[in-house]
Amino acid sequence: MWGSYRKKHKCKSGNAKYRRDGNRGLARLTVRAKPGNPSRGLLDAGGVVFPCALGRGGISSRKREGDGATPLGAMRLRSGYFRADQMAARHARLKMTPIDGGLGWCDRPDDRNYNRPVRLPYRGSHEDMHRADRLYDVCIVLDWNIVPRQRGRGSAIFFHLARPGFTPTQGCVAVTARVMARLLPRLSSRTVLEVKR
Repeated sequence: MWGSYRKKHKCKSGNAKYRRDGNRGLARLTVRAKPGNPSRGLLDAGGVVFPCALGRGGISSRKREGDGATPLGAMRLRSGYFRADQMAARHARLKMTPIDGGLGWCDRPDDRNYNRPVRLPYRGSHEDMHRADRLYDVCIVLDWNIVPRQRGRGSAIFFHLARPGFTPTQGCVAVTARVMARLLPRLSSRTVLEVKR
């Protein structure tokens, strides 16, 4: 469990125990690029550091649709999606919605539903959220270009599961399923994911 990463401390009774702070949520996740590899990152979650994948375009302060870059800045976690047939989300603090085969995410800048979930089939360009590669078994929506939305500033910026070997994302931040399972009970709509240089 999470407490296994914490140092032991003495209680008043003198017994050594692991510090358990699983009831507290995480206020901030901090992400930085791994030195020498702009598409690989290190995610700091309350002093515990995990590897993560970043966008193929590295980190950018000028995020544009299709550039493959992970946006620089602080993004609040809004809500999430999960595949009920693949991973349970019952311990999540975030609002989590099951993904079905009819869920998509519009990525066409001139569409009125740009950077919003849509129901499939959908005529405009979109991403299918019910993925065969399992990257969205848990998928958390980050507050990037949501309110207000600007055409071409980037869409579908998520915190989701990584491919084997942490190959680059299309601009998201991704961790292993095991790390996501550890983090999910401590993430809330007050948690901020901050991408730094």
